[in-house]
Amino acid sequence: MRVLLADDHQLVRAGLRALLQTFVDVQVLAECGDGHEALALVDRTQPDVLLLDITLPGLNGLDVARRVPKLSPHTRVLILSMHTGAEYVGQALRAGVAGYLVKDSAVDELRVALDSIRAGRPYLSPAISQSVLQGYLRTGGPPPDRASLDPLTPRQREILQLVAEGHSTRDIAQRLGLSGKTVESHRAQLMDRLDIHDVPGLVRFAIRVGLVSAEST
Repeated sequence: MRVLLADDHQLVRAGLRALLQTFVDVQVLAECGDGHEALALVDRTQPDVLLLDITLPGLNGLDVARRVPKLSPHTRVLILSMHTGAEYVGQALRAGVAGYLVKDSAVDELRVALDSIRAGRPYLSPAISQSVLQGYLRTGGPPPDRASLDPLTPRQREILQLVAEGHSTRDIAQRLGLSGKTVESHRAQLMDRLDIHDVPGLVRFAIRVGLVSAEST
């Protein structure tokens, strides 16, 4: 099983790599700490499994997961996250991931998750409350904070994350290959759709819905 690691904490990646290297049937192809770099590596290496954190700079893990099938249709995504709330798990499932593993799980659980994915079975960490997840499924959608992301286009979500991370309009334009006016237009549109009209408000919203972590702003 050829695995790609994407997590923004270098020590976490080192620990995961060391653990995966104890599995005789697993090969770690590469690792990275940025969402865009993760997509580039998926495209280049075509891994069997992308072990992916949700909170990544540049492009969050949920948006990475949504884009993976176009780059590598056979790659299955296993989310590895500290978040156990139904809003995160539900969004991950809607993004098409093959599994969701909580970071404080027992070491052996990673092996179980990989075996399950290899066999074509979805995997959810036992730490995820089934009652909470069932409540999510009964409502037919995410809670209000996550639902308010739905009207945004993928490009607008990407720009929202970069704004919340503190990047300037010029920096965002260079990163995404857009003009400054296009970035400003997207930002104005997402502000209108979210009914949030200042940057601090966008930052607070992005933290609340999990696009960025408080420590990264």
